Amino acid sequence: MPSIQSPLGALPARFRRERVLIVGCGDIGMRVARLLGRRARLLALTSSPGRAPRLRELGITPLAGNLDQPPSLARLAGLGTRVIHLAPPESDLGSQWWRDPRTMALLRALRRRTPPSSLVYGSTSGVYGDCGGDRVDETRAVNPRTPRAQRRVDAERAVRHYGRAAHVRAGILRIPGIYAPDREGGTPRERLLRGTPVLQASDDVYTSHIHADDLARAVIAAMWRARPQRIYNASDDTELKMGDYFDLAADLYGLPRPRRLPRSTAEDELPLMLLSFMSESRRLANQRMKRELRLALRYPTVAAGLHGPADSAPPD
Repeated sequence: MPSIQSPLGALPARFRRERVLIVGCGDIGMRVARLLGRRARLLALTSSPGRAPRLRELGITPLAGNLDQPPSLARLAGLGTRVIHLAPPESDLGSQWWRDPRTMALLRALRRRTPPSSLVYGSTSGVYGDCGGDRVDETRAVNPRTPRAQRRVDAERAVRHYGRAAHVRAGILRIPGIYAPDREGGTPRERLLRGTPVLQASDDVYTSHIHADDLARAVIAAMWRARPQRIYNASDDTELKMGDYFDLAADLYGLPRPRRLPRSTAEDELPLMLLSFMSESRRLANQRMKRELRLALRYPTVAAGLHGPADSAPPD
């Protein structure tokens, strides 16, 4: 019989397949599921009944529930031997703009029974705020400048507290811009076709990236190898300013390079969301991810990733 110390207990090896619960099973969650395949029993929380058939096609058991309705999460307790939390915070919380009640609701549900062996949370590199183009590692103090980044800081604190209190290895991935040719909106092509301008070189900012497939592999590596309550920058090796990234993509796609404009006039032409990204400059250091998670990037640069699938992939 299983012991009370582990949801897998002392069962024979053939019954010890991990149960991986994915919360926030969007594009990255689906990529994680495809990589795991039959190595684990996959479960995914979904608030949309229409997604259930697609999840089942990938061998994922759908679990009805909604992070905004905490009572619906009760069944999650003790289900996953490992948990992957990729769900974003709410976008508008009124006076509680800095909180992430979704993450709190999930953690409360997980506390009710035997905790998982590990928990991986997908955060954002936006928690660092503007770093003036500095190279940033995980020891850098957070300095969130937007409500969405502040909510991520709140979620990170809750996850680390849960990890310490429940003796769970909680790994946090700080994720920059995600791209992939097979991801919806995953390349600059649409922006280039719209003719959206970028900042002139003297005003431009450094921006970091990660290919969606490499991010999925980082999630799986963190699930197995992350140290307790450890933070990892999940970024590739590219060090490019935003305008140079779009120039590179334009040349690759045979499209005109975007128009450059000074920051002083950018507010007149660019949406607020885009302007917020253009107000923060940093270069993420990824040595900890490579060393501790032992992740060899298949797409170490955006130049490699925008071309499509790698010709050959290094072993995990």
